[in-house]
Amino acid sequence: MALISILHLSDTHGLHGQLDKLPAADVIVHSGDFTMAGTEREAMDFINWFCDLPYRYKILVAGNHDDCLWGADISGLDGNCHYLCNSGVCLEGVKFYGMPMFMGDVLSGKDVRDIAAIPGDTDVLITHRPPARVLDFDGGIHYGANELLYKVCSIRPRLHLFGHIHAAYGEDERDGIVFSNAALVDDGYRLERTRVDALTPFYIDK
Repeated sequence: MALISILHLSDTHGLHGQLDKLPAADVIVHSGDFTMAGTEREAMDFINWFCDLPYRYKILVAGNHDDCLWGADISGLDGNCHYLCNSGVCLEGVKFYGMPMFMGDVLSGKDVRDIAAIPGDTDVLITHRPPARVLDFDGGIHYGANELLYKVCSIRPRLHLFGHIHAAYGEDERDGIVFSNAALVDDGYRLERTRVDALTPFYIDK
């Protein structure tokens, strides 16, 4: 059986330069909040760093801190680097789909329509926001989206990769779906070295 390995990062908030000796994988995925203040300079610094990483494929989506990318046309990326914004890419037979979290979309309700449009044949779903009641708990509140939970339970991707809630870092498996919140900073936006050191890729069959 042929396998593809996927390394998942999230919520680095401008601290990507401190990530050294990342484990090998076929695909590296960043599920958003790679900036802190959401400036173009921060975004470009991250994207340049990300594109230079020695992975066969690279995928990123935007988080709520990355507002400079709201409505932006990202072009000129290396051919093996994919910015997914309510869009997908098929890599070696595995279908990835990415949805950002822009607060303008949340407030307007567009995010609900975007969730409904996630394809049913998605193998690896990448969002910034978690689904409701899955690795989304902090301070007595579940911050995940109910609509996203319903969609994930309906389409049943093999992996659902996200971040956003720093305190809810971890992995969970429910009904054959593997969920990963890979937030690498704590609630004080400090890089959690134990989380970085624990990074290991997921393996799924092609």
